[in-house]
Amino acid sequence: MSINKLILGDCLEILKTIETDSVDLIYLDPPFFSNRNYEVIWGDEGEIRSFQDRWAGGIDHYLDWLNVRVKEMYRLLKSTGSFFLHCDWHANAYIRVKILDRIFGETNFKNEIIWCYNGPAKSTIAFPQKHDTIFRYVKSDNFVFNKDEVLIPYNEATLKRRSYAETKKKGIAFKGKDIEEYSKGRLPFDWWDGIYSGGQMSAKERIGYPTQKPEALLERIIKCASNDGDIVLDPFMGGGTTIAVADKLKRKWIGIDQSVAAVKVTEMRLHKQNYSNLFASTFTVQLHKYDYDTLRYANAFEFESWIIQQFGGTSNTKQRNDFGLDGKMPDGTPIQVKRSDNIGRNVIDNFFAAVQRSDKRLFDNNVTGSKPVGYIIAFSFAKGAVQEVARLKNDENIIIKLVTVEEIVPIAKKPTIKVEINELSRDEKGICEIELAALGQSESGIEFYSWDFNYDSEKGFKADIIRDMEGKQILKFQAGLHNIAVKVVDNDGLESIEVIKLKVNGEVKREK
Repeated sequence: MSINKLILGDCLEILKTIETDSVDLIYLDPPFFSNRNYEVIWGDEGEIRSFQDRWAGGIDHYLDWLNVRVKEMYRLLKSTGSFFLHCDWHANAYIRVKILDRIFGETNFKNEIIWCYNGPAKSTIAFPQKHDTIFRYVKSDNFVFNKDEVLIPYNEATLKRRSYAETKKKGIAFKGKDIEEYSKGRLPFDWWDGIYSGGQMSAKERIGYPTQKPEALLERIIKCASNDGDIVLDPFMGGGTTIAVADKLKRKWIGIDQSVAAVKVTEMRLHKQNYSNLFASTFTVQLHKYDYDTLRYANAFEFESWIIQQFGGTSNTKQRNDFGLDGKMPDGTPIQVKRSDNIGRNVIDNFFAAVQRSDKRLFDNNVTGSKPVGYIIAFSFAKGAVQEVARLKNDENIIIKLVTVEEIVPIAKKPTIKVEINELSRDEKGICEIELAALGQSESGIEFYSWDFNYDSEKGFKADIIRDMEGKQILKFQAGLHNIAVKVVDNDGLESIEVIKLKVNGEVKREK
């Protein structure tokens, strides 16, 4: 199983591909059963489709939608693992009784955690609803619970009372714990306050939507229920808080979401978080479509291994004495990969000879059974290659399958981007107010823009503004050279970057 991975797609289908008993901690904050527009965080097609799907048939449909996904999560959770489901009053009773108790068993229920928070309230006929519910379940009696990792301080009055009693002043006999034990703190009760949400979170942490969960909340959950190196899964990733915190705490992780914006915002959040960390863990991003240029000019050996795996085969671990063959199908039939376009007739000739030398018996059996004697994977094939493959099949009953990369994985072109620079004003100190206007184009449509106002080509892109829907920024610049970068993300999740070297002096101009 690939870890440290962001995956775009419906979690149900992706969960089915994850190995049984392989995940240590699952935290999910699924879309609430509230039918409220604020639940649509990003507004892209994948998220809106999911929002509409779960509402198609009322509460029963919603519970069925969630139930099949939780069943898959139960399957892949280790016997020592823990499960936290975040919900609110709209459906929490249904979720516990009709889903969680039935799947995990009532005896594996451990906590109904009430997370209390503040915020604006409009209600005049009821007490304002200012808490969420987090159900905690385990899979067996042998589960991880690191209580010492999540202790919180006793209040001042308790510490003073215990300290006074310990001195045995006035002949008071002290029968409690030593004051040193109280100084370590206590385990939080099952109602959590003091963990701020919404606008009360720090500006540095906020990424711009009202239901964002605070890092402190996920830090407590991850610390108590997992250890360094454990695998944390969030199947409804949203803004990526679970993934960002898991990465900080040196856990491995998998994040899934149907929203392109959720995946790309989380990706940029991780890059920003690890910007100056040379030892940060690497991660991969799996989208619906792959960028042609990225694949076409990738490391040859890495591309061979990856595309063979996507095709259903196994790549050669050795690069010697393999007759130029790069992998094989489960039945042993050879695969060759060419990271090129317009593969010619000569490749067919060489491959034909190689498959016979590598395993003559398999070759003969495949010919006799009218099965492919081998597969060649490339970006495209020239007319000569196609003609020779047809001749071999028609004249000699020898089948060589030509497979384009796009037949295995969907490919798209990256978006293009242009930036216009307009000086709006200049004060007596020479400080300029400048408008930067980015225009992206893509066949799939533009999702959003991101900006780095102090771009360093060696360290890479660090988003100062992660999500800009219009692509326009107005900033003030002092005289000097300023390195700015803007990224555009399209609806397939593919991106392009434009770097601007802006020289502000007597005039504003773009350096080449």
